[in-house]
Amino acid sequence: MRNKVAAFLDQAWVTNFIIGVILFNAVLLGMETSDQLMATAGPLIVALDSLCLFIFVVEIGLKLFAHGWRFFRSGWNIFDFVIIGIALVPATQGFSVLRALRILRVLRVISATPRLRRVVEGFITALPGMGSVFLLMALIFYIGAVMATKLFSDSFPEWFGDLGRSAYSLFQIMTLESWSMGIVRPVMEVFPWAWAFFVPFIMVTTFAVVNLLVGLIVNSMQDAHAEESNERTDAYRDQVLARLEAIEKRLDQR
Repeated sequence: MRNKVAAFLDQAWVTNFIIGVILFNAVLLGMETSDQLMATAGPLIVALDSLCLFIFVVEIGLKLFAHGWRFFRSGWNIFDFVIIGIALVPATQGFSVLRALRILRVLRVISATPRLRRVVEGFITALPGMGSVFLLMALIFYIGAVMATKLFSDSFPEWFGDLGRSAYSLFQIMTLESWSMGIVRPVMEVFPWAWAFFVPFIMVTTFAVVNLLVGLIVNSMQDAHAEESNERTDAYRDQVLARLEAIEKRLDQR
């Protein structure tokens, strides 16, 4: 019986149906944020949302029945179980915010889309290298924040009054959001030489370190794509070899 249920859940149309329900539920959760829609069709939206939740609960129950404790060996299954558990919590004042986390179930679409899965695998593979780059970025920001606080705190306390404000202002400068007219030029009116601090900071952080992060992610995605291509090639080669062996056996029998 468990094998039949597992085979049923593994069918393509069942997977596509669940993904469709996930996307439909995501739309419903977005509609619940509109006071106008809730005023006109609130009961219908709530009923459809409850139906989606019921389908999710049935799916989780069938998976638990089919796989037993093996269900919790999959990270996606654990994720679904936690999200559904949160969705079943009564909508009291203390837990109403947690129910909004049901929207995270839309991330399950990643597991069903090879291209998105490759992106996530590449990102996860790049995390160790990204950690080193983030540490380098933190050191640069700390040094820059200390220098900016020492240099500009007296004249511009709203931007560089302490380490926290200096770090946030430098982060804004790194993103190139209103960095010139909003921060740097007003500072240069008081300290004409300030460009000698801000321009190298932008060159190092925005154009060097950030692009290093992008390069790490791109390389990881290429590696994941190459591994997937190699697996497909190996599978195709095994199929060809199996067919050749079958043909040789037939010829030997003749």
